[in-house]
Amino acid sequence: MTVDTETRPLLAARHARAAVAVLFFTNGALFANLLPRYPQIKEDLAIGNGAYGLAVAAFPAGAITAGLAAGVLVRRMGSARVAALGTLLTGAGILAAGLAPSVALFATALFLAGAMDALTDVAQNAHGLRVQRLYGRSILNSFHAVWSIGAVTGGLMAAGAMALGLSLGVHLAVAAVVLVAAAGAALRFCLFCLPGPDNEPEETGPERRGTEGARGTSRVGFVLAALVLIATAGTLVEDAGNSWAALYLSDALHASAALAAWGFIALVGAQFIGRIIGDRLVDRFGQRAVARAGGLITAVGMGLALAVPTLPGTVLGFALAGFGVATLVPAAMHEADALPGLKPGSGLTIVSWLMRLGFLLSPPIVGQVADAAGLRTGLLVIPAAGVLVVLLAGVLRARRD
Repeated sequence: MTVDTETRPLLAARHARAAVAVLFFTNGALFANLLPRYPQIKEDLAIGNGAYGLAVAAFPAGAITAGLAAGVLVRRMGSARVAALGTLLTGAGILAAGLAPSVALFATALFLAGAMDALTDVAQNAHGLRVQRLYGRSILNSFHAVWSIGAVTGGLMAAGAMALGLSLGVHLAVAAVVLVAAAGAALRFCLFCLPGPDNEPEETGPERRGTEGARGTSRVGFVLAALVLIATAGTLVEDAGNSWAALYLSDALHASAALAAWGFIALVGAQFIGRIIGDRLVDRFGQRAVARAGGLITAVGMGLALAVPTLPGTVLGFALAGFGVATLVPAAMHEADALPGLKPGSGLTIVSWLMRLGFLLSPPIVGQVADAAGLRTGLLVIPAAGVLVVLLAGVLRARRD
């Protein structure tokens, strides 16, 4: 009887973890199916780098516009429902973007897809943190690792579709139907294994306690701002793989469309490796040391790839950048959720919302620099983000003795 009583919560936690992992997987795979198709869309719409950068910036613009609504929707509908519904609407937006006959409609569809993706992102992380509290140890990096698996899968799906000569509409329609169906199945397990509201407070670590009062409030504000910048640095590097890797490899290094997709695949693949081992690295060395090492790897790896541009060297550079920033967004989200003096979920929502500034600002800035001085120069944003992480990593927790 005792064994049965202990086994049921354990099985429920495992099922809940698997269901949340599916949500992260589908979220990563959906957008990744569209990204390697960007060069084709850019060519079909006959737009330059500047216009292209502004158009793809519509996705993060939509995310920022809708991001703050995520907390309200999660409290009213529940995190699992919001994540599944957001996946459905994101899939519809991505399909519309792929079929858009004009730049304006392409940007509009990306705006709507980005808005829905922001809701999904906050909701799935909120539900993931609920599952983490069931486990009593860090597992959030593993969810983001599954997201990377989804992104790699989506990139491979796109590369395979292009190699087979599938039309853009057929490819994206099949991907959307399959991935949305998987998210719908995951929703049932989420609701069954972990019912109830999303209002459990995150435990505050000992080094975060004792920060009440005016000085404590100021300290919390400083830490939250630094966490936003660290997460934003991670998103800047991710955006380089999302928006520019395939374009840089195809245009500057004359790679074929199928080979050009490997810049993005290498980045998210290495990011997955960094996240799958991230929890163990953090437990052993502390998040502060892991983040600093990652920032250095990003800056040096991509800096050398841009200094000596070759096809294999550049793919390796994107891979090192993805590995270097692997734990940044999960770390910033978890740290923000544990900050004292904030309502439950407020720190997570703020970081998730503001970090998307990296996705919003990076495409037009890189695009303008690319038009003026070449895309190789524009991609210097990647090593710059690595340097920023090295400078700000001190706000993260050191190793616990």
